Amino acid sequence: MFDNYNRKIDYIRISVTDRCNLRCIYCMPEKGIKCLESKEILSYEEIIHLCENFAKIGISKVKITGGEPLVRKDLALLIKGIKNIKGINNITLTTNGILLEEQIDALADAGIDAINVSIDSLDKNTYKNITRVGNVDKVIRGINKVLEYKDIAVKINCVPIEGFNEKGILDVIKLAQNKNIHIRFIELMPIGFGKKINGISEDKIKKMINGRYGELIPHNKSIGNGPSKYYTLDNFQGKIGFISAVNHKFCDTCNRVRLTSNGFLKACLQFNEGQDLKSIIRNGKSDDELMEVIRKVIYDKPKENRFLDLNSSEKFEENIMSQIGG
Repeated sequence: MFDNYNRKIDYIRISVTDRCNLRCIYCMPEKGIKCLESKEILSYEEIIHLCENFAKIGISKVKITGGEPLVRKDLALLIKGIKNIKGINNITLTTNGILLEEQIDALADAGIDAINVSIDSLDKNTYKNITRVGNVDKVIRGINKVLEYKDIAVKINCVPIEGFNEKGILDVIKLAQNKNIHIRFIELMPIGFGKKINGISEDKIKKMINGRYGELIPHNKSIGNGPSKYYTLDNFQGKIGFISAVNHKFCDTCNRVRLTSNGFLKACLQFNEGQDLKSIIRNGKSDDELMEVIRKVIYDKPKENRFLDLNSSEKFEENIMSQIGG
């Protein structure tokens, strides 16, 4: 389906929980949040039902997110259910990797196509400072186990944060040197706790990389479903990517919408506009009525974000990232 600005919307990010086993400084408060009760979040059956309807209007790619999606019981069952829907060609997962080592076998059996692991530093102390409770060694073990499955693509998401992990950014890149792993540096967005800390710019990171590893060479082929712009480095197996939604925004090519864990369909991460799909399906509305609402949300997708104009009168998202879906 195409929106009002003639962008083809074929990708949805679905949050399955607002719970997380980490407390990253840009995402959650140290003591956590008041999480939704189980009856408030979509059941697996409801998510699959919605995906069947999404597929009918051209959504072919699904990303499962959280919170931390692997804290929800039997996630592989959901992956398998979505994978079996006609029209869904690709299903991927974003995780912090803490539970990946234990669950990757079941995820692989369910048909997962790719896994993105969020890891902001390889240094134990820095990782602990950012996540407050995390063990980076456990994450690395999970990544290595995923690499045993040659058909599952692996990407690393790293959020560069001023004063926290800037000295270790180049160490994260090493993961792509001798392994088929792609590294993506994701610009810190001013949402929730991200408003209180400073990120590191794409331009600065590129200079750092060029200084140690040589020139970044543009890689003009797409990798995966997202907006990352990739580069190659000499003698590296993996690629280096950048997702800079604030200072190098890509709204004109945005192809995604989001579904929160409590069933709210959002057309743009920054804005709080959208529709509650959970109430529609739980109140017994027909699929025709459901599809009409979905189409309207997609068609009315905002033209672009306003991260550089936070004083605008528009209705910005007030929830934190774990409640929205990363």
